[in-house]
Amino acid sequence: MKQQPAKSESRSGLEESLQIPERPPPNVFTRAFRKFLFLVRASIRAVLVIIWRVAWRLAVVALLVLTASVFFSYNKLPTATELADTRSRNTITFFDRRNQPFAWRGDRIGQLVTPDVVSPHLVNAIISVEDRSFFNHFGISPRGIIGAIAINLREGRGALEGHGGSTITQQVVKLICFAEAFDPERWKSEFAYERDCRHTSLWRKVKEIPYALALEIRFTKDEILTIYLNRAYLGAGATGFETASFRYFGKSASELDVAEAAMLAGLLSAPSRNAPTRNLQRAQDRSRTVIGLMKARGHISQEQADAALATPARLSSRALDHSGAYFADWVQSNLPDVLTRQLSSDLAVRTTFDRYVQSAVDEAVNSVISELVRPGSRVQVAVLVMTRDGAVRAMLGGRPNDASGHFNRAVEAKRQPGSLFKPFVYAAAIEAGRSYRDIVVDRPVSMRIPGSGRWSPRNYEDRYLGRVSLTTALAESLNSVAVRLSEETGRERVRRTARRFGIASELTTGPSIALGASEVSLLEITGAYTGFLNWGFPVKPYGIEELRVADGGQQIFERDSGPGQRVVSGDTAQQLIYMLHRVITDGTGQRARLDDWQAAGKTGTSQKARDAWFVGFTAKYVAGVWMGYDDNTPLTAVTGGGLPAEIWKRVMDGVHEGLAPAPLPIPGFAAPPASSVPSTPIRPQSEKGEPEGILDSLKKIFGL
Repeated sequence: MKQQPAKSESRSGLEESLQIPERPPPNVFTRAFRKFLFLVRASIRAVLVIIWRVAWRLAVVALLVLTASVFFSYNKLPTATELADTRSRNTITFFDRRNQPFAWRGDRIGQLVTPDVVSPHLVNAIISVEDRSFFNHFGISPRGIIGAIAINLREGRGALEGHGGSTITQQVVKLICFAEAFDPERWKSEFAYERDCRHTSLWRKVKEIPYALALEIRFTKDEILTIYLNRAYLGAGATGFETASFRYFGKSASELDVAEAAMLAGLLSAPSRNAPTRNLQRAQDRSRTVIGLMKARGHISQEQADAALATPARLSSRALDHSGAYFADWVQSNLPDVLTRQLSSDLAVRTTFDRYVQSAVDEAVNSVISELVRPGSRVQVAVLVMTRDGAVRAMLGGRPNDASGHFNRAVEAKRQPGSLFKPFVYAAAIEAGRSYRDIVVDRPVSMRIPGSGRWSPRNYEDRYLGRVSLTTALAESLNSVAVRLSEETGRERVRRTARRFGIASELTTGPSIALGASEVSLLEITGAYTGFLNWGFPVKPYGIEELRVADGGQQIFERDSGPGQRVVSGDTAQQLIYMLHRVITDGTGQRARLDDWQAAGKTGTSQKARDAWFVGFTAKYVAGVWMGYDDNTPLTAVTGGGLPAEIWKRVMDGVHEGLAPAPLPIPGFAAPPASSVPSTPIRPQSEKGEPEGILDSLKKIFGL
C-alpha cells in the first residue's frame, strides 16, 4: 500500500508551488505610525464625546433659558388691542392762513384696522413681500435669517445691514419695542425712543426670538397681523396702513386696489426713502416688484397683474401738496408736550402758513438748482419767508435727497452767518452816536488777543478802499471797518443789541463777533432783521394763530402778534434800512435787486465759504436764504451775493407777484403810516393780568 505524504510535507510543497513570500516583521516606523493613528482616533473620539456631553448640556441650559425668556415675555405682553393702538399722541390737523388743511401729524388717522377689514389685496401684498410663510411658521425663520445674512455679505454690506430676514412676527417685536413703553427718563424724546427701537444688532436679533415665540403663543396670526397693520411706519409721518392710505390716496385701506396695495407694501423695506411723496417713480418701481411677487405666489391672476402694471398707483391731489412739511414739523415742535400726552382729543391748529408763498419758494429753489448748480450736487438750501409782524408764511428746511432725512436746516441747523451779522454792529454804533454819513478809513487791522496771539482779519480779496462812509463800508461788507466799529462801540453793547433784536444763540466775547463768528439759525437771524423794518421794534417769529380741539371743539389758544421792547430809535432804524438798501443797489447784494419793489438786505459768507447767506426785506415781506453742505464742505465759487441772492430774488419776485409796490421807510422816501407798525399785542389774560401762553390756557380749560 502506497503511503500518503505527511501533511507538513504537503503544505510545504503547496507553498513552494505558489511561491508565497514570507511577511517581514513590521519595522519600527510602521509600528510608530500605527500607534499615532490609534492615538489620533482615540483623541478625536474623546473630543467628540466631550463636545457631545457639553453640547447637550448647553442645549438643555439654552432651552431652559429660552423657555424662561418666552415665559417672561409672554407675561409682559398686554392685549393685542393695546399693542395695536399706537395712539400715544393726538392726531393734529394743520390749517393754513386761509383755513385749508395742509398737513397732518400724529400716530394714525381713523380707527384700528384688522385683516378682515382692509382690502384683501393689501394683506396678500404684505405677505408676498415680507413673509410668504407667515401663516405656517412659529415666529422665526432661521433659513430666512441665514439667507439674508448671506445676501448682505455678498453685496458688500455688514451681516445685519440691508436685508433682515425677519418674519412679520419679528418685525412686530421691533415695532412694539419689546413691549417697552416710552420712558422720558430713559429716552430724551419719542424720536430717540423710536430710533432705539428700530436699531438692529446681533444682540437685538437674539432678543427677538423669545419675544416672537411669545407673540405666537399669546396671539393668533390675525391678531399679530392686526398689530402690524396698525404699527408699521410707511413714510411721510404715516404710522399704520389706514393712515398711509388716507395720506397717499385719500381713501380707507379697505378700498385699496392691487396697485395701491402693492405700493404701500413696497414702502415697508425703506419707508422714508421710498415714500411716494418723496419720489413717486421709485415707489412705483418698487410696487411693480411687489405685483410680480403677488402673481408668482398665486394671490392675483395674470390679468390683475397686467392691469395693475398698466395703471400704477398715483397720489391724491392732497398728498401731492406736501410742501408744508417742514413748517408743520416746526409748529408741532412748539406745542407743549402736555397736548400730545395727556389729552385724548384730536387737535386743530390754524397757522400762518401760506401755500402760495411756499409754492414761490419751492419754484425759486428748484429753478436755481436746476439752472445754476452742477447735476448731482448735494448742496443744501434753506429758505424762510415771514411778514413784518413775525408771521412765518413759508419754510424750506432743505432739498430732499436720500441721505438728508427730514432735518430742518431753517430751524435746527446753526451756522456762522459771517457778514450777515454786521448790521447789529452798525446798529450799536449808530445808537452810540455814529451816523450813516460818517467817514471812516478802511485799512488793515490787527490786534493782539490774550492767550491767542495776533489776530489780523482781512477784507474780501484783500481789497481796501481807504476813506469811505459807513454806508459804503456796509454795502461793500468791509471787515476792517466792522471790527473797528465793534471795538469802538464795545463788544458787550454789540452783543446786547443782537440779543435784543432776537439772536438767542450763544455769542462769542472775542473781537470776531463783528464778523459773524458765532453760530445762529436762519429762523432767528431772519426774525431779527424784522426789527430793522419795524423801526427798531423786534418781533418773535411765530406760526400758530389758533389752537382748538378738533371738530369745532373748545378753543385752547389764540394769538395776536405784537412787538417787543424797542431796541434802537426810529432814526437809527431808518438809517440801517437805507444802508441795507444800498447793499442791494450798489454793494455786494446787487444780484438780489427787484424790478418793482424797493428792497434792503445783507450778504453773508462764513469762514472758508462753508456757508453763504442772504437775508433781506421789502415793505411787505422778510426772507432769508442759507446755502451750504451738511458736512461743512466749503462751497465752490459761491458767496452770499451769488446763488443765495439769486434764490432770494426769485423767491421775492414770486411772493410779490400781483401786489402793488410799496416803498421802504428810508430817508428820502415816504415813511409808512403809523398803522403799519405792529400794534400792541392782544393776548388772553391770566388771573394775574399777565400774558397767557398756550400751556396756561390749556391748564385752565382742561384742569391739567
